[in-house]
Amino acid sequence: MRYKVYQIVHELDEKGVKFASLKKTSDKNQSYDIDSSIYMKTLDVDIDTYSLEDVYELLNTVGHPLSSGESMSVSDVIVAEDGAYFCDSVGFQPITFDESKVHQPAEAMKIVYVEPGKKPYIAEIYHTLDAMQKAVDGYIEAIYCHNDATCCVGNEEAKLIGMKGNRHYCEGRGIIAGPFFVVGLGEEDFRSLTDEEVDKYMEFYKEPEEIKDEEEHTQTRKLSL
Repeated sequence: MRYKVYQIVHELDEKGVKFASLKKTSDKNQSYDIDSSIYMKTLDVDIDTYSLEDVYELLNTVGHPLSSGESMSVSDVIVAEDGAYFCDSVGFQPITFDESKVHQPAEAMKIVYVEPGKKPYIAEIYHTLDAMQKAVDGYIEAIYCHNDATCCVGNEEAKLIGMKGNRHYCEGRGIIAGPFFVVGLGEEDFRSLTDEEVDKYMEFYKEPEEIKDEEEHTQTRKLSL
């Protein structure tokens, strides 16, 4: 299931409706047609196991590495495959929400995100250094392990700081530790993956790997020599 989370941008909130109930946010218009132009997308992920309540709990406890927003609260909007929902004072309410009008602070890139011990999933992140560093929990490093116009972006210090082994690459000769994402390579910078590339790497990384600490430690020692 794909979930997108939208939050009100403080600077665009002229009516002071951030954290307000649905009735106030929609100016007591019973059609509940929300002004999407004051919202920004803060999370866009494709995960099978989450419900609206799960998304709310996740973003208010452990958070999500691909989220560019704050803890989830009243006035936030979740768009799922069956429609848009307003996070109200109690529960979620279906609303009308025009995603084409939301505020876009930067270009969004479609990626395949891979965490240790988990299946990959499709997501979008903003094409900013902050967003990419948050996704890998540290300084980014491009790992050119594919024979096409894509690469993996991981944590530059992952093995040195003891991040868990994630996947093998280069026909098993190397290990990527910590979370990473697959992204396209443009002429000068990263780009969104095409639909074909998404399908390819969702399949390529579909099975989590059990990488023993000794194996990762041995490789880390070799890299530091």
